[in-house]
Amino acid sequence: MSTAPLLVTTVPAPAGDLTFVLTPEDGVVRVAGFSPLADVLERVPEPLAARGVEVVDPDDVADHPALEPVVRAVERYAAGDVAALDDVPVAQPGGPFFQRAWAAMRAIPAGSTATYTELAAAAGSPMAVRAAGSACARNLVAPFVPCHRVLRTGGLLGGYYFGLDVKRALLTHEGAPEVEVLADRPAGVPA
Repeated sequence: MSTAPLLVTTVPAPAGDLTFVLTPEDGVVRVAGFSPLADVLERVPEPLAARGVEVVDPDDVADHPALEPVVRAVERYAAGDVAALDDVPVAQPGGPFFQRAWAAMRAIPAGSTATYTELAAAAGSPMAVRAAGSACARNLVAPFVPCHRVLRTGGLLGGYYFGLDVKRALLTHEGAPEVEVLADRPAGVPA
């Protein structure tokens, strides 16, 4: 395993500034989110965190061959190519169910949504609805693994690590038709 510092940058995205961390030897995004740099770095799992980080100004990404394709993908996404993040390589720690759930999230097309129940089924465990919710909550690489596309039954937004305004903004940007009827409702209130 390389000991080179992780590369970190922040770029504008439709729901606010997106900070992401990647391993320079393979260009794999390891952590991402719509949080300040310090908050994103706190989520970097060990032993990766021990490598330290190199913060790269977005204007200097051409000097970092592993970073540039991810920055360009985020820029294309922000410009309206809502499928631009689909092929960005990602990795995060988690057991077999979580890995299947994260793969299933990446299979939800931009502009579409799925329920936690549908996600559990797509991950091969139809009864694991709560675990599907946990996979969303533990996702370290949003929006590259688009947990924002997973909703509660009835079209309710549910939760989102970065807040419901960010979730709503991403769904709107992607053209999800359901976003117009989504509303924050108390638990138990039908849509």
